Amino acid sequence: MGQHQSTLAENFLRYFDVALAKTDAQKRDVYGIRYSVYCSEFKYEPAHLYPDHLETDEFDDASLHGLITHKATGIPAGCVRLVTPQMANGRETLPFERNCEEALDKEFVAGLNISRSTVCEISRLAVDGAFRRRPGEKTTRFGEVGGLDCTQQERRTFSMIAVACFLTATALIDLSGRSSVFAMMEPFLPRLLRRSGILFQRAGNDIDYHGVRAPYFVTHQSLMDNILPDLNQLYLEIHSRVEKDYSPSKGR
Repeated sequence: MGQHQSTLAENFLRYFDVALAKTDAQKRDVYGIRYSVYCSEFKYEPAHLYPDHLETDEFDDASLHGLITHKATGIPAGCVRLVTPQMANGRETLPFERNCEEALDKEFVAGLNISRSTVCEISRLAVDGAFRRRPGEKTTRFGEVGGLDCTQQERRTFSMIAVACFLTATALIDLSGRSSVFAMMEPFLPRLLRRSGILFQRAGNDIDYHGVRAPYFVTHQSLMDNILPDLNQLYLEIHSRVEKDYSPSKGR
């Protein structure tokens, strides 16, 4: 990298790999992170339903999955998925429509005047607890790691894992030709993303679903127009990596 000051993208990608999870092994890593976070740590899902310690649902087979892996240890660090509408009970729905439809501001959504063919949902974003906890803190959502042997410079990149997951999902949105994006998020996450120039609009009311969450909306164009320059460089690097594994003919 020569003598120049390392960029955010260079710093993050020095310590982490970003990939489209296509192989069975990669998908097990994704589902394993989700089990660790959603079942073991936060008890959002009943652990006994997943005896193989892999948290999955009916949307996974038709989703695109992003995986972030810590290079030095090989530990799966973060994951995210992009879901397109799936047929159920005679209509195409997304996970948040099936589970949290009562929270949606239907007037707001109608005013968007969007085609179902452009719609997708970012969901199941998770960062393994080893990369979030500070010493003595067991439930910190996006803190620094305390349990891994690494330098302070490396630790500073860990707070970027969640944002990198969103950037991975954004690359998948572009590659799949979608443009209208929904997500169910806890209140702190839109604030975290806003600091990075990722601006979601609230699309409904708070609901108690795996904790307090609300529906949010953003367009792919808005993501591209507002992303900060340093984040845009990281996005372009992530896009390049994900694109290598993306198959347009199959969509995944």
